[in-house]
Amino acid sequence: MNDADVSKQIQQMVRFIRQEAEEKANEISVSAEEEFNIEKLQLVEAEKKKIRQEYERKEKQVDVRKKIEYSMQLNASRIKVLQAQDDLVCSMKEAASKDLLNVSHHHNHHIYKKLLQALIVQSLLRLKEPSVLLRCREDDVSLVEDVLDAAKEEYAEKAQVHAPEVIVDQIYLPPAPSHHNAHGPSCSGGVVLASRDGKIVCENTLDARLEVVFRKKLPENLGSDGGKSVAY
Repeated sequence: MNDADVSKQIQQMVRFIRQEAEEKANEISVSAEEEFNIEKLQLVEAEKKKIRQEYERKEKQVDVRKKIEYSMQLNASRIKVLQAQDDLVCSMKEAASKDLLNVSHHHNHHIYKKLLQALIVQSLLRLKEPSVLLRCREDDVSLVEDVLDAAKEEYAEKAQVHAPEVIVDQIYLPPAPSHHNAHGPSCSGGVVLASRDGKIVCENTLDARLEVVFRKKLPENLGSDGGKSVAY
């Protein structure tokens, strides 16, 4: 083999090696590009996921804030309504309390005496005691004494019992409300009867009856005292 043939074979070998190298390089390049694209896609998807999660987190925060604001506004509205209802009830109660004073006013003595008798009879029917203590305002003592016998007889007839012993207490209920005693205890009229041992009390004042009416009209329970006490 002469030099020319050797040179030709070497050139063929070089071309073959170069071709294989180029093909290998192309394969490496394609593979690297595919891996890069896959990694890039994974990174993009990971970032998209982070963005979605962040968006969902912020959306939930906004939703929670909206719910909190709505709840606060709703509570504020309820408080306003309750306050308005309370103001209305207080206004009605104050007006009714003023009207009660007219019932026991001196120019209505005839009507008030009948009312006192009815209140005493009602209290006796509730207590059903043979001996009771009666307490009234000092201004009403004479009126109570005027109707007491008739009240005892009426009770005895209705209850089919002997007329009870009724002792008018020397400790009186507070006087009617006035400008001179605006912040002190007061009573618009009526009576309070109790068993002699004080265990059963029937508060039948005009103020107590007004309180019962308002308590029945209102949804909330205003509670009761510790002993056995009733107002009718």
